[in-house]
Amino acid sequence: MPSSHRSYALSDLPWTEVAAHLKHDRRLILPVGACDQSGPHLPVGAGTCVAESLARDLSQEFGVLRAPTVHYGVNLPGEETYAGTAALRAKTLHRALNELLVQWSAQGFDEFVCITANAHGPHAEAVATLRAPGGRVRVIEALTVDLSGHIAGAPGPEHAGEALTSLLLHLRPDIVRMDRARDFTMDPDTARKFEGGRLKRIPLASGGAVGQPTLASAEKGRAIYEHILQKIRLKVFIAPPPDEEEE
Repeated sequence: MPSSHRSYALSDLPWTEVAAHLKHDRRLILPVGACDQSGPHLPVGAGTCVAESLARDLSQEFGVLRAPTVHYGVNLPGEETYAGTAALRAKTLHRALNELLVQWSAQGFDEFVCITANAHGPHAEAVATLRAPGGRVRVIEALTVDLSGHIAGAPGPEHAGEALTSLLLHLRPDIVRMDRARDFTMDPDTARKFEGGRLKRIPLASGGAVGQPTLASAEKGRAIYEHILQKIRLKVFIAPPPDEEEE
C-alpha cells in the first residue's frame, strides 16, 4: 500500500520524480470540474470539490499520479446569469482536454482516469469522447452511479439536490449553508426536458437547485462517497474487465 504521507500530485513533484514514477506506473488521474452555480446553499463549483476529493483519495490509495484539476466545464443552459459562474463550450472543453492528453501521452503516460461530477449531457459527452494517442482513457461520472439505496427523496432530476448536498456536508461542511437550502421538484414534462437537455434554464423559482437538498446529511454523504469510491476502485483499479473497451 502506497504511503499516505507522500503526495502523487504533479503540482507537488519535480519533473525528475514524475519521470522516475513513469518507469513503473504510467497512469494519470485527471479531475474535471465546473464553475457552475449549485443553488444558494452550496458553493459555485460544488461538483469540483467531489471530483477533486475522489481523485486525491484514489491517487493516495493506489499510488497513481494526479494531474491538476481542470476547474471549468460545460454548464447548464442559462447559468451564465448566476454571479461567479463561468463555462466553456463543449467543443472547447473537449479540445483542451485532448491537447493535454496528447502532451502527457508523448511523455509516456498511457492510461488516463478522468473523474468528473457534472452529469450535464454536453459536459459528460465532451469528457466521455476523449482520446489519447496510443493510450487508454477511462471516464468516471461520479453522480451517475446508482445511489438509490442511499437517497430518501422521490426519484427525479437533481442539481445540487440531496446527493450533492450530502456529499458536501461530508467533504466540506464548513462551506454548506443548510439554512438556505430549499426543495424544488419538477412536473414530469419539465423533468423530461431538464434531463434531456431541452430546458433553456432552471426555473427561477428553484433558486438554482433541483431536488430535495433539505433531506441531505453528512452521514448520507459519507455513505454515498464510500459507495462511489468502491465502484471506481472495482471498475478501474482492482478488477477492471480485461476486455473492456476504451471509453
